[in-house]
Amino acid sequence: MANSAIIIDEKFVNNLWELYVNYSYFCPINMMPMTAFDFFNILCSIPKTLRFNLHYFPLKTALKLPVVVSHRTYLRELHGKVELPEKVERAMVKIGFGDVGHYDRKRSRGIWQVSGTVSFGGKVSIGHGSKISVRGNLCLGDGFNMTAESTIVCAKEIRFGCDCLLSWDILVMDTDEHPLFNKDNERINPDKAIQVGNHVWIGCKCVLLKGAEVPNNTVVAAGTLLTSSFSGEHQVIGGNPPTALKHDIRWEH
Repeated sequence: MANSAIIIDEKFVNNLWELYVNYSYFCPINMMPMTAFDFFNILCSIPKTLRFNLHYFPLKTALKLPVVVSHRTYLRELHGKVELPEKVERAMVKIGFGDVGHYDRKRSRGIWQVSGTVSFGGKVSIGHGSKISVRGNLCLGDGFNMTAESTIVCAKEIRFGCDCLLSWDILVMDTDEHPLFNKDNERINPDKAIQVGNHVWIGCKCVLLKGAEVPNNTVVAAGTLLTSSFSGEHQVIGGNPPTALKHDIRWEH
């Protein structure tokens, strides 16, 4: 047993050391030179990273440190469960890192409030200042990248496919939070699932409310409000009310 404990400790220390000396783990978009703030942020993130992994995963998985959490992320509610793909990699999920130039990331604070289920389909980046509130089922596909200062509120079900890019100041919410009733005391505003396909780019200040469905290979223009389903692929959706603005397009990161 003593030898086993030593082996576990050595693996854990090696994983921790490799994670925090390799700055590339914390650069979800563009590799930039490390600043003094970056180094400070990485060191300070160790306690919350350990707490998150040891809480949600079996010891063998937790020691791999699949999720890294910035010290500027408020772990308000660590309940429910977090699901990972079969192949687990070190730092495959990053919460609270990144840098969007017109925000002050030194004072930006994210929130993790989860009592439901969050499923990570692969490598995922949730940028600084972003808020995740889940009491339903939230699924984020491989390559999901929410750059900064956006919010997901999930009471029922929200699904993002693979390779989705979310800009800043976005709200995705599948609930009205407060029930409405008619004169017969019947609820008239039930929660409705949100579905976003693969390779979708959602521009800044967009709002996706309950019932929204975005097809694959779509760009949602900045400031768009979506509350319903769209069909067709390779298009730009925008305006209020939203319509297809351009067709036969493709986009790149």
